[in-house]
Amino acid sequence: MMTDITQLLIEKDNGIAVVTINKEQKMNALNRKLVEELNHVFTELKQDKEVVGVILTGKGQKAFAAGADISEFTGLDESQAYNMSKEGHDTFNLIENFPKPVIAAVNGFALGGGCELAMACHFRYASENAKFGQPEVNLGIVPGYGGTQRLIALVGRGRAAELMMTGNMIDAQEAYRIGLVNKVTDIENLLEASKKTINTIAAKAPLAVTGVIECVNAFSDRTLDGMERERNVFAGCASTEDFKEGATAFMEKRKANFKGA
Repeated sequence: MMTDITQLLIEKDNGIAVVTINKEQKMNALNRKLVEELNHVFTELKQDKEVVGVILTGKGQKAFAAGADISEFTGLDESQAYNMSKEGHDTFNLIENFPKPVIAAVNGFALGGGCELAMACHFRYASENAKFGQPEVNLGIVPGYGGTQRLIALVGRGRAAELMMTGNMIDAQEAYRIGLVNKVTDIENLLEASKKTINTIAAKAPLAVTGVIECVNAFSDRTLDGMERERNVFAGCASTEDFKEGATAFMEKRKANFKGA
């Protein structure tokens, strides 16, 4: 682990890594250093064989990540702005393609880059006080960390366009209604609900879970043929010991004992 991780807290609980943005006094706002730290942390967690899933959340009960540090945007020329966007894309793509489940436990405001970060996770659980939005047009820019594309994939073109053009915020129930979040819970049970789901997934065949992540992500990757990716992943899973165990356990009416091989 990096020795200079200053904006994130990492805790492990029975194989579940809880990554917390630790900037409560600044509403857990994103800056370039935080994006870099996320990249390092998720790169290292990817190599940790004991980790069965990751929960990403914010410190406190007000914000998951309430936007970006606007001071970093001022004075950027076009080339510098492009590089900033690419840094965000690289890190958020790393999270999206993480081989084990990543749940965003959205515990308050998820605005701008914070909403984009939540959308990079495989799915989102929200507390009742959560608020979502892409207000970049109010600053004269557009979402730059993948939000324009991921929001369309999650809620559809019309709703995504409306949210990004108006800059309006929506509450947790509306986010649930339009498919931006998977579950709404009270803030006290948010982490527990997230852990429960990761434990459910952890009981499944690990290679198959990774395969699902690959296939789901292929849907919105224009460089890939999603159906071809599905065929390849299906064929790869069919040759694993886990598939043999899963099929045998099903026929023998017992719980499967998956090994990740």
